[in-house]
Amino acid sequence: MQRTGFASLPLHYGDAPAWLTSRMHKLAKEITAIIIEEYGAAAFLARLSDPYWFQALGCVLGYDWHSSGVTTVVTGVLKTALSAEEHGVVVCGGKGKTSRKTPTDILESADKFGFSEEQLQHLTYASKITAKVDNAAIQAGYQLYHHAFFVTKDAKWAVVQQGMSISDRSARRYHWLSDATGDFIVEPHTAIVGDIKRPIALNMTEKTSERNRKVSVDLAKEPTKKLMRLVQTVTPPPQPNQKSLQSWLPTEANAQKLAFLDMPRNINWKALFEAYEIQPSNYEELLSIRGVGPATVRGLALIAELVYGEKPSWNDPVKYSFAYGGKDGVPYPVNQRAMDESINILKEAVQAAKAGDKEKTRALQGLRRFVPLDA
Repeated sequence: MQRTGFASLPLHYGDAPAWLTSRMHKLAKEITAIIIEEYGAAAFLARLSDPYWFQALGCVLGYDWHSSGVTTVVTGVLKTALSAEEHGVVVCGGKGKTSRKTPTDILESADKFGFSEEQLQHLTYASKITAKVDNAAIQAGYQLYHHAFFVTKDAKWAVVQQGMSISDRSARRYHWLSDATGDFIVEPHTAIVGDIKRPIALNMTEKTSERNRKVSVDLAKEPTKKLMRLVQTVTPPPQPNQKSLQSWLPTEANAQKLAFLDMPRNINWKALFEAYEIQPSNYEELLSIRGVGPATVRGLALIAELVYGEKPSWNDPVKYSFAYGGKDGVPYPVNQRAMDESINILKEAVQAAKAGDKEKTRALQGLRRFVPLDA
């Protein structure tokens, strides 16, 4: 995964005003219609998986360039603007409780597009495992609260999801694309964006964590009681005259890391017992087991490091964009008239293109000559 910049996403609360979202809906519908008409639905998903393009789309639609809401509002607008019949793309899931309805939304998309049972299962699994990876395999203090799953009529998919950190009021966005995901575990993202890089974050998706992942799987296949004894070995003992492996860790060089090496107290032993019964063949299979969450992932990773010497990656894998202004007046108030004019121009271009006259569309494409490639 390339990391080439940063996107500022402070955590903001509240809703976008109705006068703005109605215009965002119209503008989003025309923009996506042109892209899909000219390049296809798969190309549209590829653009969504590009954090800069996604950020720019939010700005073009008039939303705050530096807000966490650019993720939730833009995907929400796209969910209402896109349709299976007109665009061949649907948006499943959303923010908060709506994210839990993703499997139902995917099932409805399967009915609309005529997916096979195998395709339906693959899409449902992709939704679940991408959320699991970003919530458990990467631990940088962000809890997922938004999950948008884009699906095309060809069963291609993209994920744009976001986590929040209440402690420093920041957000982090995760981008996935089916065409770019050969592996759900090893550096699978097209991008992870945010404005805070943690000095230490457990990153089980990095290539350097491979041996730790393997040992974690081997540990999960051991009898659960043996794992419990290993946890007691690396947990600071209640009696001061006893030693644990943490005693031999350098206290100065790893002062900050020691806090991360605290063994979690809420390991899901029921999930680990299930893992022992299943005998997972790889880390993806382990992670997909119900109940295997952040604490369990962390516990296994720490045992693998402290007992077997296989270190996980502690590198934070984390990556900015105006056109009509922002809803809070930053960098300037939204120009409503300009937005309305753009909606009409794009709508006319789409209608003309559909009628076979692509002169207007080519003229719009020509505007790219005036936009620097590094803008």
